[in-house]
Amino acid sequence: MKRILLYSCSLIVILSSCSSKEQKPVAIENTTPKVSADGSSIAFPTASQADFFATETIGSSSLTSGMIAPAKVSATVTTSQEGAAQNIVLFENPDLSTSYTALLQSLVSIQQKNAVIQQKKAIIEKKKIEVDRFKDLAAHGAGTGKDVADAQVDLMSAETDLTVTQSEIVNAKTAITEYESKLKTGGFNPLELRRAAPGTAYIVCDIPESELSRIKEGSECSIVFTSFPNEKFTGKIDDIADMIDATTRMVKLRIILNNATGKFKAGMFATVYFGISEGTQISVSKNSLVTVQAKNYVFVKKSPTEFIRKEVNAGSQVGERFIVYNGVQNGDSVAIKGVMQLKGLSFGY
Repeated sequence: MKRILLYSCSLIVILSSCSSKEQKPVAIENTTPKVSADGSSIAFPTASQADFFATETIGSSSLTSGMIAPAKVSATVTTSQEGAAQNIVLFENPDLSTSYTALLQSLVSIQQKNAVIQQKKAIIEKKKIEVDRFKDLAAHGAGTGKDVADAQVDLMSAETDLTVTQSEIVNAKTAITEYESKLKTGGFNPLELRRAAPGTAYIVCDIPESELSRIKEGSECSIVFTSFPNEKFTGKIDDIADMIDATTRMVKLRIILNNATGKFKAGMFATVYFGISEGTQISVSKNSLVTVQAKNYVFVKKSPTEFIRKEVNAGSQVGERFIVYNGVQNGDSVAIKGVMQLKGLSFGY
């Protein structure tokens, strides 16, 4: 009984002493960021909070974008087995083959007719001399008017023959213009075809009009054929067509490829890969860019605790990055992590 009383007294003393001590308030850390300047400025209470939003330092760099286009082997060049001066061009499109053959025939015809014209001009000069001679003989009583008339008829006949041949040349040149137009529409330069070396393959593909300024003649591209999916070949942009399809707004691109082994056949399908230089540009990660009401923004870290919203003029996407034309500058630290949270703080949602 004494033990119980003693224990009870001790407990009362302890409780009394505890209740008599003054309790200190616990400090609560402020974690609420301060948003000001109509959402353009976001300031965090501590640097450690701001560090959650990882950044990258941007700067100008050389960018190369990729573009692919379906393609087809439209023509191959081989040597004539009969020893002809002109190489054989095998077209995938029979209409182009017909146009090219007719073009060559017209060129040969013009060449032959030009030689004939020189002969006819020489004959006309002789006929003129004969007319003058018969006129002189008739004037001195050694010839008749009939001789003069016959000589004049012969001269007129020779001149008519010359006019007919000249008209045939004009018609042949008109036809050549039509053939050349068909070949160019198909993506071929007629003169280059005639000069093409045996063992050459021509690949034609279509690219959008909007990409035309980024494609340069003479630059290289990679080609993968459906027939050889595990191999990659290198071609060169040989020519860009002179016209754009009015309906599709596409322009034909001709690529030249070495075909000395005869591996590539007219009509083969392929895919062309272009590496297009965008030049030296400032760019930001695609994770940095946010779009609100058709305007693009990034968040730039201005101090250890503050981010500033910047409106930017963004260009095309190159891989994982967007070209930026203004709004930021070299050396800016742009947020690449937690950007959606910054967007919500900045715009209030």
